Amino acid sequence: MIASPQPTLSPTDYLQLESQSQTKHEYINGDTYAMAGASDAHITIAGNLFALLRSHLRGRGCRVYIADMKVRVEACNCFYYPDVMVTCHPQDQETPHYKGFPSLIVEVLSDSTEAFDRGDKFAHYQTLDSLDEYVLINTRQQRVECFRRNPEGLWVLQFYTPEANDFELRSVNFSDTLWALYEDVLLEPPTQRRIP
Repeated sequence: MIASPQPTLSPTDYLQLESQSQTKHEYINGDTYAMAGASDAHITIAGNLFALLRSHLRGRGCRVYIADMKVRVEACNCFYYPDVMVTCHPQDQETPHYKGFPSLIVEVLSDSTEAFDRGDKFAHYQTLDSLDEYVLINTRQQRVECFRRNPEGLWVLQFYTPEANDFELRSVNFSDTLWALYEDVLLEPPTQRRIP
């Protein structure tokens, strides 16, 4: 994300400006951040998951969204664009430009956003009472990280790697193979880290 030089905006002003903008912006407590484009691997993974979930959820009263639908995190005064999101809440049918009650949010990781997706953004998402599962998908290796809210309200992590073959999204009663999720994906090279 790239900080925008615009003055602090109210949520209403943000939604109005965003409806007319050529560039997507995320909104965090009055400030807007322009979103950068995504890599081939990022887009292919998100597209694969959207297609799998759309087919799975057809006729079940749930909606799956990809990339261009905002989620509103009211407790933190934020709007984000998750890579994939599922909502089954009837109240979300009343807001055509954002959703406020997702049960599943998926972010496909990129070098520029990974720390934020794992840190502040995840902390913000945790304030959504409707959210049961937060998923991070890697673009450098076949790895899916599912954070699930347990009955005590704690977030429990489960990894899926090629050794497991399958992955599961319990919030929407879905499972499939990692092969299907990563079909046609050219994995990105590992990030070069400097050792001090």
